[in-house]
Amino acid sequence: MGLRALAIAVMSGIILLVPLTGIALADPASPSPASDPAESSIITIGDSVMLGARWVLEKDGIEVVDAVKNRQAAAGSGLLKKRGPNLPMNVVVHLGTNGIFTADDCRAMIAAAGPTRRVFFLTLAVPRPWEAKNNTVIRNCVSANPGRAFVIDWNASVAQHPKWVYSDGTHLRPVGAKGYSRMIEQAVAAAS
Repeated sequence: MGLRALAIAVMSGIILLVPLTGIALADPASPSPASDPAESSIITIGDSVMLGARWVLEKDGIEVVDAVKNRQAAAGSGLLKKRGPNLPMNVVVHLGTNGIFTADDCRAMIAAAGPTRRVFFLTLAVPRPWEAKNNTVIRNCVSANPGRAFVIDWNASVAQHPKWVYSDGTHLRPVGAKGYSRMIEQAVAAAS
């Protein structure tokens, strides 16, 4: 059938187009799951510790890993607000390695995530004067927000598995990156 005959047949409704079995047709008007962060179930926000696990987190299916060196806890709520409605259901935060993590920082991140999302805070394993205080703030904040905020006890895991981190006691070895990712996945699954 020539192009002209085919065009006439299609226009007059003689040829019906039927999708073939096993072929998924994408709707060009709707974004694909890979391009829409809201379709991903987990977003992570962190500093250099999380950055060290980025390769495993992404391999394990976490599409948005927003981690940079030297990030402070005070930046967390702004990062979450910036994403607004594009935040997925589960928000994982690992901040406080580089300085003070205040109760206001914690409350602001929970508020910025919105009332329908769960926020998971990793405790810190950093041999610095602020480690214990930051971990107390994180635990108290989570206790004050049951059902919305959760603790992932990274500090306890590093104490049990000291070879997960380098000699600085903070940054992840490859085996630690795998344990880190596994902890996040398990915590999110347990809260679901």
